Amino acid sequence: MYELLRGMHMVEASSFVACPTAAMYLAQMGADVIRVDQIGGGPDFHRWPKARNGQSYYWEGLNKGKRSVALDLSRAEGRELLLELATAPGERAGIFLTNFPVNGFLSWERLSARRPDLVLTRVMGQADGGPALDYTVASALGIPFMTGPESLGDAPVNAVLPAWDLLTGAYAAFATMAALHHRRETGQGQEVRIPLADVGIATVANLGMLAEALRSGDRKRYGNEVFGAFGRDFVTADGQRIMLMAITPKQWRGLVRVLDMAADVAGIETSRGTSFAQDEAERFLHRDALYPLVEARVAQRRLAELAPALDAEGCCWGPYRRMEEAARDPALVGGNPLFEAIRHPSGETYPAPGAMATLPAASRIGVRPAPVLGAHSEEVLTELLGLGSGQFSALVDRKLVGRPA
Repeated sequence: MYELLRGMHMVEASSFVACPTAAMYLAQMGADVIRVDQIGGGPDFHRWPKARNGQSYYWEGLNKGKRSVALDLSRAEGRELLLELATAPGERAGIFLTNFPVNGFLSWERLSARRPDLVLTRVMGQADGGPALDYTVASALGIPFMTGPESLGDAPVNAVLPAWDLLTGAYAAFATMAALHHRRETGQGQEVRIPLADVGIATVANLGMLAEALRSGDRKRYGNEVFGAFGRDFVTADGQRIMLMAITPKQWRGLVRVLDMAADVAGIETSRGTSFAQDEAERFLHRDALYPLVEARVAQRRLAELAPALDAEGCCWGPYRRMEEAARDPALVGGNPLFEAIRHPSGETYPAPGAMATLPAASRIGVRPAPVLGAHSEEVLTELLGLGSGQFSALVDRKLVGRPA
C-alpha cells in the first residue's frame, strides 16, 4: 500500500466484485475508504470461497484496507445516515462509490441536492439500469463460443475469472480520479456511470474483435492456440507442460536457436514462400507446419535443460501449474514484496497483496486486512457526522447501527 491519496475520504456502499474492487484499489493508494453495509452483512458477505469457520475469503479479500460501518438500510433512519456519510463536508471528502440503483434512495438527484460538488461513481449492470453480471455480459458478447477446443461444437464455455467485473472495477477507480481532477479544476461535482455491459462491449471493440465479427463473422475456436500469433502448450521429455509464445522477432529468433530448428524453419519458409522472422501473423497462418516441428523438439528436452536455455535467449514461456503451486511459489508470493502474511477477520493468517503498482521511490506500507463488519461504526459516525457518544449509543440501542459482535 502507498500514501498517494492520503487525506482523501471516500464512502462505498456496494457488493460483489466490480465496485468493491474499485474502492479497494483506491484504499491501496492511501484513500480512507469507508464501506457501509447492512447490519449482518450484505449479499456478498458470505460468498464462497469460505474459511473453515464460514467467513468469506472473498469478502475479506476485496475489502482490505477499508473501514467498516454497519447500518440498518431497510429503515429510513439508516438510509439517512448513509446519505449523510456520502455527502459529508470537506474539501477531500464528498466521494461516493456504489452499485445501488440509479433511481433509488441513492440517486444523483437526492445526493447532489445535499452536496452539489459530490463525485458519485456508480457501477451498473446495463446502461439502461437493467441487471447484468460478469457471466451474463460474457455470454452476450459471444466470448464463451470462442473459448475451448473446436470439438465442443456449439457448447459455450464460461470463464472462471470474472474479467468484466475486474476491468469495470479498475475503470471505475480511474474514472473516480478523473472526476476528482475535474472537480479540483472547476469546483463541479458529477455522477459517473459505468455499466458492466459497456465495459465489455467497448473492450472487445478496442481489441478489434467487433470489427472482425462484422467483417468476417464469428471467430472459430482455436483451443490453446493463441489467435494471430505463435503460442500454444507443449510437453517436455519429462512430461512437463509449458506455454510457449513467440510474439516479437527477438522471441522467435531465440526459440529457433534454442530448439536448433533454423534449417527446418528455412525449408518451410522456402516451400511456402513466406518468412517468419518479422510477422507474427505468418507464424499463425502456417502453424500447421510449425507446431508439429516445435512439439517434436520440445519433446526431446527435459524442462531442467530447456528452461535456462529459453531464459538465456529471452524467450517468452511459462509452466502450467495448479493454483496451489502458484500460491506456494516464492517468486510470485512468498518472496514478493507485493504480499504480506497477515491475520484476517476469518482468524486465519495467509498472504495478502497490497497495491499492484510498484513505486520505486516510495516505501510500501504494510497491508491492512479487511475490517470486522461494523468495526468502525462509532469512529466514523463520531468523526464524520459529529455524533456524541450518547447519540451513537442511542442509535445502537435502536438497532440502526451495528457494532462488532
